[in-house]
Amino acid sequence: MSVHPRAGRPAEAADLIDVPKVISRYYTEHPDPAQPGQRVAFGTSGHRGSSLRTAFNEDHIAATSQAIVEYRRDQGTTGPLFLGRDTHALSEPALITALEVFAANDVTVLVDDRDRYTPTPALSHAILRWNRANAAQADGVVVTPSHNPPDDGGFKYNPPNGGPADTDATRWIQDRANAIIAAGLKEVRRAARPQAPQTYDYLGTYVDDLPNVIDVDAIRAAGVRIGADPLGGASVDYWGEIASRHDLDLTVVNPLVDPRFGFMTLDWDGRIRMDCSSPYAMASLIEQKDRFQIATGNDADADRHGIVTPDGGLMNPNHYLAVAIAYLYASRDGWPSGAGIGKTLVSSSMIDRVAADLGRRLDEVPVGFKWFVPGLLDGSIGFGGEESAGASFLRRDGGAWSTDKDGIILDLLASEILAVTGRSPSEHYRELTARFGEPAYARIDAPATPAEKAVLGKLSPSQVTASSLAGEPITAVLTSAPGNGAAIGGLKVVTGSGWFAARPSGTEDVYKIYAESFHGPDHLARIQEEARAVVSAALSA
Repeated sequence: MSVHPRAGRPAEAADLIDVPKVISRYYTEHPDPAQPGQRVAFGTSGHRGSSLRTAFNEDHIAATSQAIVEYRRDQGTTGPLFLGRDTHALSEPALITALEVFAANDVTVLVDDRDRYTPTPALSHAILRWNRANAAQADGVVVTPSHNPPDDGGFKYNPPNGGPADTDATRWIQDRANAIIAAGLKEVRRAARPQAPQTYDYLGTYVDDLPNVIDVDAIRAAGVRIGADPLGGASVDYWGEIASRHDLDLTVVNPLVDPRFGFMTLDWDGRIRMDCSSPYAMASLIEQKDRFQIATGNDADADRHGIVTPDGGLMNPNHYLAVAIAYLYASRDGWPSGAGIGKTLVSSSMIDRVAADLGRRLDEVPVGFKWFVPGLLDGSIGFGGEESAGASFLRRDGGAWSTDKDGIILDLLASEILAVTGRSPSEHYRELTARFGEPAYARIDAPATPAEKAVLGKLSPSQVTASSLAGEPITAVLTSAPGNGAAIGGLKVVTGSGWFAARPSGTEDVYKIYAESFHGPDHLARIQEEARAVVSAALSA
């Protein structure tokens, strides 16, 4: 990965988007269904793209909204649809388009009662709260491209389980939306001047409920000095309310909202990206680490977390997940005794060692938070997390809190850990490495043709002929996840002290190699080198 020379430096005028141009292209450009890059494409978190590349335009949102109407009707979802947006420039026009389609199709929509921004976890929380009390089940849409650059838009569907839609749902919605676009949008019903939608107090309902998932009293009593940076995203109003409603020593480091995100420091590639797990995007908060005992960041829809401590700086997401799991399962007496631990197969094996030490079942699943939704909903897992800084966990009484990623409660948990134990999450991680070893972890990309990517996504274990990796016997070759048997869309090879996983990129002609070693960086480099050879041999076979 080549790091841009201005990575971590403040954005300059030349880095900023032209907001009127981005919005006007949303309305004036029309996708060509024959161009793959201009079709509706639901990834792990909905459809995303830039209006400047004709990948996120009014046609996309009108067709996708109509497809969602038809899907929810087919599924018997008759309750309201919760609708929220983040602070990206394209989120407001996309929300208006969606409202017009939903209104014409007689869907009851609930938007924010302050006409402000809605974090993904607040929408998930709202869906679950409604569905516990009402027979007519609700679902929702969040208009957000998450941490993506300022010219991107995003549109994400959450069904009545409150979490990210599964592959069956997203494929149906995606294919139906593309068929509607190809037919010239004739099947889209749209109200030119819809009545004002109904409203919902997302902020108050979520913030007031926080003591049921976080030990807010302990944070207050310990006087933890907190700095929270929303990175200009949807949590911007929430952190101030959390401070005032719960009487916490919490400073909102940056309360600004700017669709250009001009206050950001540039990410690794020189682009503006609200990635709260990136040391480059979080550089301005890291510089202030000594002002606070715990400093935190969120991406634009607040489904990701970033933890900064005076003694450790920005924590690697894998490190924090391991600490959070160790703390929660030792402190949550109200959780089911059989609640397992959910991790994606590219997350650190430190989690495996913590789970074994706790005596808890480990559910290792493919990449994508959707795999944790059933377990978080029924309490069969207490915590689900992925290496990209997305996680959620149960209420203190063992009930479901959110079934989508919740960066806000993961941020607050860092302060709870400090308040209750007297040690920062960074200190806790050092204690874990003293007990279980210190892993080296990295992700790199390797070139692959579309044909090779297709083969990689459908490999079988028998196609891997190697018997050792970086000097150690291979103990497992996986093409399906051990936790649920679902296909991983790639390959994972495991040894006693290391592993690698290879998955094709959905957007570039590369495959991603995730790798980890408990024998240090040199051994990690050997694993990475031999991983390329193992994958190449499997592809050629």
